[in-house]
Amino acid sequence: MNSSTVPSSDPTLAAAKLAEVRGFVFDIDGTLALADKRLSGYQPLPGACELLALLRQRGVPHVGFTNGSTKTPQKLSEALTAIGIELDERHTMTPVSVAVDLFQRRRYKRLLVLGGEGVWKPLVEAGFDVVRSPERADDADAVLIGWHPDFVLADLDAACRAVWAGAAFYTVSKAAVVASREGRTLGISGALSAAVQSVTGKRAVVVGKPSAQAMSCASGRLGGLKPAQMAIVGDDISLENAMALRGGAMSIGVHTGLSNAEDFANLPAGSRPHLSISGVDRLLELLS
Repeated sequence: MNSSTVPSSDPTLAAAKLAEVRGFVFDIDGTLALADKRLSGYQPLPGACELLALLRQRGVPHVGFTNGSTKTPQKLSEALTAIGIELDERHTMTPVSVAVDLFQRRRYKRLLVLGGEGVWKPLVEAGFDVVRSPERADDADAVLIGWHPDFVLADLDAACRAVWAGAAFYTVSKAAVVASREGRTLGISGALSAAVQSVTGKRAVVVGKPSAQAMSCASGRLGGLKPAQMAIVGDDISLENAMALRGGAMSIGVHTGLSNAEDFANLPAGSRPHLSISGVDRLLELLS
């Protein structure tokens, strides 16, 4: 057995599931690329450019789905394409992509947003009335917290007052850390949503991975594929792996980001990825 591949408890099942896959959802940070601690300056991971080129050649639908919200899908698409990871805007997803779909279905109109351009701009472009903290919006239908490294106390005050007034409460992620070239980087949205919860007692609903809303949105970007026809590839046990297993998709864990082979192998039976591999370069080999 190739040491770069650690199969599930049933290698035959893993091979069979991979053969049934008709579309892929790829995490970005720690899976296709690594950024610096500011989550910019991307560098592709081995095999990433070639793998996506193979999928394009074969007409296999795929999306890149980051839980980060530093960039809009357009800006992220441009940054990745510039280093050879070719993903158009429609097939580049952030949690705000999910939020747009969800908030439209729930008919929200006025939103209070904690975050930079990657958080507020897609919502403005979708037609929502967006108020950016620290400006207050006590009459907001919902509060959304995203990547906001320059937050101040007034941001948290605005969020808490809107939640106290009855606004629904959302965050792009509750992840404590994300992968970067410099190791683990603080997950700002998780920290801020925890702070608001500690004050208001209200738990934030996650719109990013591993939520059911995120799974549904990704399915839509793949042309409506059913979860059983999808593979979700990522480095995070609590995000991509959890979303795949909960949703009924194939889970492929890679060791190039937050989780290593031992981390995946030590998960309880039923919680391990169907396939645990060194990186997307190994997936390229398996599909070639």
